[in-house]
Amino acid sequence: MGCGTGLITCELARQGHQVIGVDPAPPMLRVARQRPYGDRVRWIEGGTSRLGTPDADLAIMTGHVAQFFLSDESWHAALAALHAALRPGGRLAFESRNPAAREWESWSHDARQAVDDPVVGRVETWCEVHDVRDGIVSCTNHYAFASTGEELVSPNRLRFRSEDELAESLADTGFTVERVHGDWDRRPASPTAGELIVVAAADRPSADFDATTLK
Repeated sequence: MGCGTGLITCELARQGHQVIGVDPAPPMLRVARQRPYGDRVRWIEGGTSRLGTPDADLAIMTGHVAQFFLSDESWHAALAALHAALRPGGRLAFESRNPAAREWESWSHDARQAVDDPVVGRVETWCEVHDVRDGIVSCTNHYAFASTGEELVSPNRLRFRSEDELAESLADTGFTVERVHGDWDRRPASPTAGELIVVAAADRPSADFDATTLK
């Protein structure tokens, strides 16, 4: 969910998995379809309401997609849809920045990062923060493409939810949290850890969700 340009999605397809990539942005999906093994992926343009009920073994959200659901209502609807898309016992995995670490305080033009993308080449990225209020950080992401000299600017608003808030919302939609890591090295979550990397099991139906509405 929120597959973007399909980097992870296509790698899973390369390994032989049957994969569905979902994203609301047509330009992102155009890049994804051009990747090697992109023709093996079922691509869906849209949001969680387009998932349906494929009885998937695993649903993932990467790139902090979970933080783009600003309201409690939209986050609840997304989790319920993901639950309906999984088989009984299937897993949901995602990462969300830990609000206790206050990572946004380090975001600035000086904190630039560079990545080498196999499709578009070298890209420099940085973020500027404009406002922090009620758990929502308003910011602007910048993407500078070395091959063309083009710079794209993307305004964003991100919701920072605590570990307790995430656990409660998952329980409300039929998930049981199995583990929460504080970083990709699987260290325990802590107040100083930058990430909350969550793995949850779809162990029971959501009490207030009708899966037939997604068919």
